[in-house]
Amino acid sequence: MTDRFARALGWASLALGTAQLAAPRAVTRMCGVDDAPGATTITRLAGGRELLHAALLLGGKTPAQWAWTRVAGDAMDLGMLGKAAAARTGARRRRAMYALGAVAGLTVLDAACAKRSGGKARSPLQVRASITINKPRDEVYRFWRDLENLPAFMIHLESVRTLDERRSRWRAKGPVVKLEWEAEIIDERFGDLIAWRSVPGTGISTAGLVSFTDGPGGRGTVVDVSLEYGVTGRKIAAAVARMFGEHPEQQVRDDLRRFKQVMETGEVLLSEGSPEGHRALRQLRQRPAQPIGGRA
Repeated sequence: MTDRFARALGWASLALGTAQLAAPRAVTRMCGVDDAPGATTITRLAGGRELLHAALLLGGKTPAQWAWTRVAGDAMDLGMLGKAAAARTGARRRRAMYALGAVAGLTVLDAACAKRSGGKARSPLQVRASITINKPRDEVYRFWRDLENLPAFMIHLESVRTLDERRSRWRAKGPVVKLEWEAEIIDERFGDLIAWRSVPGTGISTAGLVSFTDGPGGRGTVVDVSLEYGVTGRKIAAAVARMFGEHPEQQVRDDLRRFKQVMETGEVLLSEGSPEGHRALRQLRQRPAQPIGGRA
């Protein structure tokens, strides 16, 4: 019964995604956001996300396990529509409020379906990666401990702002909305490890630990990172993570490679294909590599 319910939601995602991709301007008018810059592009991105939901819910043998992906999408839509309604007046505000109510109703159905599938695996998604950096352990540790340095090599982070000795405010940029949350350091041993977790109720459920050990023969520093994403079900967590970019495990590996470059050379190494500044976030706008010296 739960899987039948989930397939019905999959058909709803298919219809909604098709409409958003085929007629984005009409959808933005219905939602009262046709005056917003980039509204058509955002609507198309949301349509692509809905088609992903449809593929997961209609294409699997046990579609109910994917219902949480729709809940995650609903949360994004509710946030955007809520801001849109608050910023508008008159007819546009009424249309935005109607759209907000419709999405809220769908969210209730999606959450009910996801809750019914709660008997499935609940373990969080865990990823781990390590790298050896040719720098002394204390130097590597100090750079990471200054959390505001992290966006220099973590490409999906927009900023980290230190609030006090333990707490910090993180901001990341997804394809549709920005994500913000607070994190707190729960364990720290100078030069050895830093462990943190997101503060409950601040929007993101995640935890991590980074350890620093001397490399083989005392040369360099081995940096080992373990992350945990607190989304119900390992497969569901991976699917949600892909909505915001590459799979978390590959993302961590790439971040550590950039960290190694920053520590050993002072910046992320660039090529003809990635000419944008030293901050990792700028690489999102990199262009394809071109032949050197005009050679075809």
